[in-house]
Amino acid sequence: MEIRIAEYSDFEAIADLHVRSWKTHYQGLLKQDYLDNEALPDRLVIWQTRLTNPPFNQHILLLEKEEKLLGFICAFGNHDFERGSIIESLHIDPEYRGYGLGKMLIREMVQWIEHYFPNNGVYLEVLEQNRQAIDFYDHIGGEHQVEQLWKAPCGSEVPEFVYAWKTPKLMLASID
Repeated sequence: MEIRIAEYSDFEAIADLHVRSWKTHYQGLLKQDYLDNEALPDRLVIWQTRLTNPPFNQHILLLEKEEKLLGFICAFGNHDFERGSIIESLHIDPEYRGYGLGKMLIREMVQWIEHYFPNNGVYLEVLEQNRQAIDFYDHIGGEHQVEQLWKAPCGSEVPEFVYAWKTPKLMLASID
């Protein structure tokens, strides 16, 4: 397996995995018509835009095995004045969940955050119904800070939690 930085040519594979992940894990949370008909074109635009002219604080990593995309993670360093850097997306191919791939990607990403934004916190938002992810974030020392509503691209409002770590160093120590 190889972790590498995403390139422009990866946007279609990232969008495809993003939508497959949503279809697997967000059924009943996002409108079915959106998942079936609008999610892929929407995600293609998002990822193409992000990879066309990325801001300096954006970092996207891919996890591949024999050129097959198994997962990706996207973060924005120093995204929020109070909370710090956000891990904005983490998606693993549904067929490969449960093998520690998310942990591998998070570790690599937090090392990047620690290198470039060491004095800020790290946070992420996770849907309330994503119990597997919530259990993992609890296990690695995430502080459950806030409950809020995610205004999904389909117009739904979905309950989510904000998890935070005071520094990337603390998050790394909890992962290892």
